[in-house]
Amino acid sequence: MALYGLSITIGILISELHCCLIPDDFVGARARGDIIIGGLFAVHGKMVNSAKGYPQRPAIQNCEGFEIQGFLQLLAMAHAIEMVNNSSLIPGIKLGYEIYDTCSEATLAVSAALRFLSTYNTSVEQLAFKCNYSDYTPKVKAVIGDSYSEVSIAVARLLNTQLIPQISHSSSAEILSDKFRFPAFLRTIPNDSYQTRAMAKLIHFSGWNWIGIIIMDDDYGRSALESFGLQAVKINVCIAFKEIIPAHLSDSTIQTRIDEAVNKILSETRVNVIVAFLKPSLLLKLFRKAMEKKIKKTWIASDSWSISSGISSMPNLQSIGKIVGFTFKSGDTTSFRDYIANLNQQKFEMNRLLDQYAILLSDCPKMKYTELYGCVSNYSKEATFNPSMVKTKSLRVDFLSATVNPGLVYSTQLAVLAIAHAIQKLCLERNCKNPNAFAPWELLQSLKTVNFTYMGRNINFDSKGDANTGYDVLIWKVNSDGKINFTIFAEYDTHKDTFIFKNQDKENVFQHLTKIRSRCSDECKPGQMKKTSASQHTCCYECVACPENHYTSHSDMGYCMPCNNKTHWSPVNSSVCFLKKVEFLRWDDGLAIVLLIITFVGMFAIFAIGILFAKNFDTPVVKASGGILCYVILFSILISFVSAIFFIGKPAEFKCKVRQTIFGISFTVVVACILLKSIKILLAFTFEPRVHSILKFLYKPFTLVFVCTGFQVMICTTWLIFWSPYIKENFSLQKTIILECKEGSTVAFGIMLGYIAVLAFACFIFAFRGRKLPENYNEAKFITFGMLIYFIAWITFIPIYATTFGIYLPAVEMIVILISNYGILSCTFLPKCYIILYKQDTNTKSAFLKMIYKYSSKSASTLTVSQTTRFELPCLSVGSGIEGYNLRLSGLCNSMKSTLQMMVSDQLTDEDALLVKECLSRPALVSCPL
Repeated sequence: MALYGLSITIGILISELHCCLIPDDFVGARARGDIIIGGLFAVHGKMVNSAKGYPQRPAIQNCEGFEIQGFLQLLAMAHAIEMVNNSSLIPGIKLGYEIYDTCSEATLAVSAALRFLSTYNTSVEQLAFKCNYSDYTPKVKAVIGDSYSEVSIAVARLLNTQLIPQISHSSSAEILSDKFRFPAFLRTIPNDSYQTRAMAKLIHFSGWNWIGIIIMDDDYGRSALESFGLQAVKINVCIAFKEIIPAHLSDSTIQTRIDEAVNKILSETRVNVIVAFLKPSLLLKLFRKAMEKKIKKTWIASDSWSISSGISSMPNLQSIGKIVGFTFKSGDTTSFRDYIANLNQQKFEMNRLLDQYAILLSDCPKMKYTELYGCVSNYSKEATFNPSMVKTKSLRVDFLSATVNPGLVYSTQLAVLAIAHAIQKLCLERNCKNPNAFAPWELLQSLKTVNFTYMGRNINFDSKGDANTGYDVLIWKVNSDGKINFTIFAEYDTHKDTFIFKNQDKENVFQHLTKIRSRCSDECKPGQMKKTSASQHTCCYECVACPENHYTSHSDMGYCMPCNNKTHWSPVNSSVCFLKKVEFLRWDDGLAIVLLIITFVGMFAIFAIGILFAKNFDTPVVKASGGILCYVILFSILISFVSAIFFIGKPAEFKCKVRQTIFGISFTVVVACILLKSIKILLAFTFEPRVHSILKFLYKPFTLVFVCTGFQVMICTTWLIFWSPYIKENFSLQKTIILECKEGSTVAFGIMLGYIAVLAFACFIFAFRGRKLPENYNEAKFITFGMLIYFIAWITFIPIYATTFGIYLPAVEMIVILISNYGILSCTFLPKCYIILYKQDTNTKSAFLKMIYKYSSKSASTLTVSQTTRFELPCLSVGSGIEGYNLRLSGLCNSMKSTLQMMVSDQLTDEDALLVKECLSRPALVSCPL
């Protein structure tokens, strides 16, 4: 069928005529070759509206608004094909091109696509309908374009019928990555999902969370809005408003919608950052209106306008605020700039758009850069083109070079090179001068696997047909002469999903961005969390302090994280958790030092007493105290003092196990020895036969101590084997971990202490019965006091130990041990030391016998026999050892004789003992009553 071409000239339509031009008249640029590549570029911004605002007849409409970027992309494609032809990439094969201007409208692009689909090298432009185009040879093998996603989507649906590969240099809508719907579409840029993710990360990185977004009403804008919304939710960035502006400049409602968007920006005073997915021509209208309203915001520019020369040339642009943009990753464009610099000398087979550009410049003579751009882009004069009108010297190549978008030029070059490398693979074993050498669908398969290096970067298409080359992040800066510079301060790596900042720019740019506030609520500081009511937006909240043992380490956290209660703590409103301090009764603690001093004083006293007793070992007082038994008691008390030391310092497994058992066994030995002494004293001065016989049975020195201690050893051994004490970390305090020794079994601990208490009670009973013994030999009285001190200390200890908590719990037990030790030491040995040191006259054998005589006389006088008769025994004169004293033994029974013999033998020499025994062996005049 005949195909009407599309119009590429301004004013070429003469409304009075009802005829059409031939299709070739609508071609924007052409170069013949063995393999033809189609091109679609938006060299004009819109179609001319008819009087009623919509077409009256099915005819191609005129276009207006010359787009410099679209024109530069056309030149970039022509230049790239020329470079391939001049290289050895596909030797013997010449690439050609046929380029159309889409006027930013899908209608014209579809018309051009129909011509691409028509049969190759025929005199009639027609397209035969087939169910299988595998052997069909269309006019072109591949198509580069279009600039806008909406146009590319429309064209791709047509090209899909023959699987003609379409490579776009700037259509970034995410929908085009769907290979089920667009199997023949590829692109040399990332899709918008990467750009929206990068935008969201930059916004979050800058501390903004309350933003506005403005999009154009087409596939590109709607896809970008959906993708950005999903990315924003992930990082808690909220969209305060969404404004949609018609995508087509011919839409009569554009200005109304722009006015609404500007009013919305004015009403949202807390929104200072706006993301815009608009084409440059729409941004121009929006910014003009914003300047009228004196709006100053921070604008996030999408790739469609981030380095738009038309916008950057606006007068007084800095009044609109800061602009941060994302543009496609670029390469070295020096070769293309040289190509433009020599554009006057370039030879084109046919390039009507270049001719039109030359005519437009002739109508905008001697204008400044900003004025010239406006003049060209707003040109809408109706005229027919005549090649004789072209003034080659007026191309203003400096103006073109200044408006080059490196990213778009680079991606256009990549599209051409990708096709060239794919053709190279196909033509290795084919004669590609023959147009039927391969079909477009074969070229598509080769393109999917192409992999080449260009300007140091590896280029290939992923499974979605995208070449993820990445983005440059730039900021618009105003020079001293008022001209805008696009300063790249970072790169966005799509593979690693991260920004790569330039060292010299990161700090400065970051400081500028973070000073801008665009938040619904003030930022919650570390130590606070956000509290949002059900009626509020998630970005509108109040800040609440974290409770104890909770923290927030970052700003604007939605919840407080708990500290590890075992090892860390935190106060209210804390941003960190503090490590708990490990505490125990340390050696340098004041109480510990005092207790250690008391302990060492006690140990020193033991050594002093031992030395004193050793020097006076043969005196009656020492012998009456038990002789060797004293040293056993002193040594056991010394070990008990040593056990007290184990309660100080960092708990260790060994210390926990031995400190109680050492005390238990050593103190048991002490109490057992004192029990033996108590029995001995009572046995010496007890005159009741039944009690005497019982005491005599119990008085087995070695056996009694051994048996009593043996039971305690068995208790402690069982305790250590089955319920051994262990180290425990006590986490109950907020800021402190207390290292303490747990007893393992409270029952075993109680049995150990209870056993000592039973022995001590027995001592107390025996000593109490002997409390009225001779004055100089009255150990029973002091033993009684010692046991009372022991009982008072441990009875007091039980409630204190049960209620005391913390590092001083070991000190409580240590104090009780020291009191017990000092009680025994003081009551048992200090009276003897006092006699040895200060009453030496009473520490003699004669004084001792005199004391015995007085006590015996007193005891005999109280004895009651038959008929209360009192009998006397003759005096016994003891040898010189008695020193002339007479011992009067009156009415003593045989049992008392043997006991006194035992006691006296401890105080006298062997000679004296024999004399006493002889006296005591004389038969009494009467028998003692039973």
